[in-house]
Amino acid sequence: MRANSITQGTLADGRELYYFDDAAGEAAADSGTRRRRPQAHDDRRELDGRAAAGELRFDALTGEWVAIAAHRQSRTHLPPADECPLCPSTSANPSEIPAPDYDVAVFENRFPSLGPDLGQLPAQPAWETSVPAYGRCEVVSFTPDHTGSFGGLGEVRARTVVEAWAVRTAALSALPGIRQVFPFENRGAEIGVTLHHPHGQIYAYPYLPPRAAVLAAAARKHYDDAGGRDTLTGSLLRAERTDGSRMVLEGRHFSAYVPFAARWPLEVHLVPHRQVPDLAALDGDERDELAQLYLDLLRRLDALYPTPTPYIAAWQQAPLDSLLRPAGYLHLQLTSPRRAADKLKYLAGSEAAMGAFINDTTPEAVAARLRDAAAKGYPVPTESSTL
Repeated sequence: MRANSITQGTLADGRELYYFDDAAGEAAADSGTRRRRPQAHDDRRELDGRAAAGELRFDALTGEWVAIAAHRQSRTHLPPADECPLCPSTSANPSEIPAPDYDVAVFENRFPSLGPDLGQLPAQPAWETSVPAYGRCEVVSFTPDHTGSFGGLGEVRARTVVEAWAVRTAALSALPGIRQVFPFENRGAEIGVTLHHPHGQIYAYPYLPPRAAVLAAAARKHYDDAGGRDTLTGSLLRAERTDGSRMVLEGRHFSAYVPFAARWPLEVHLVPHRQVPDLAALDGDERDELAQLYLDLLRRLDALYPTPTPYIAAWQQAPLDSLLRPAGYLHLQLTSPRRAADKLKYLAGSEAAMGAFINDTTPEAVAARLRDAAAKGYPVPTESSTL
């Protein structure tokens, strides 16, 4: 049984901060040295008060909510290493993380798209409905090291990140008004990251985002048609494992495959064999294997080309709505716009305007390349390289 220690702190403007330590006795074997366990540290910066919440405006044409967050225009953008807000604090760089060292840190975003206010959205919004941008946005720093990527972490550290995702998913799901909790990672300047330091984010939405709503509706229909005896994601996983042509890897608790109708040049779904609604519902053995297989998958992705591959790692968790949650099924959707060593797929007219995707690769060929990547020994590209 793992024994991650969690220490809570508070930043100078009142935002919450959590340190997640690697499991006791394991980090030394992973990295050669055991980092000192962080204690609660006072943030001695003189910060202005927290920014007021932005707005959520209702789009009557689509029935969707749009966040208006003009205060994010002043957020930090690709700072040099000696000004990184995710590196441990020093006298020269008092960062967002006051501890002089840490393993994994989670804190409320200083420039959030949602929050810090919490509340319920109106059930029947009309044109020109505007409410505070309820919700919560958190940053997850995977490592105190400024360079590298998630795929370069050791298994112990990756397992600590999985634990942080699970713990924070449970906590955010319990907040009033929250309907969807979404952990994700944007990797690469081509995706639009604003910090080089390896990190991800967790959004807690007060509404069901459009993509999540589509997935949830399809899942619920399949569940109802099956009389509550089968799930859509589970049936697709079984079909892919039986077919085999698009499988990438299979473990005891998880499997990964390129979906039959992949939208992106590189797209892989990592799915647990057991139906669970979210990361918090995984047991210890499942979390252990998830850390291992997720690292395996990311390293295969980076073995395809001599430079780092940009990606979005999106953890699709079940909505918190009581009607939709029984049919929900946790899974990762890992996507990249990279279609060749020196080419990216851009969302142009058909995709951006109509939502009609056109893929320039075949899922079967992509799956074969990812399977073969394991035999190459996962060459690690230089992080400073670009497309």
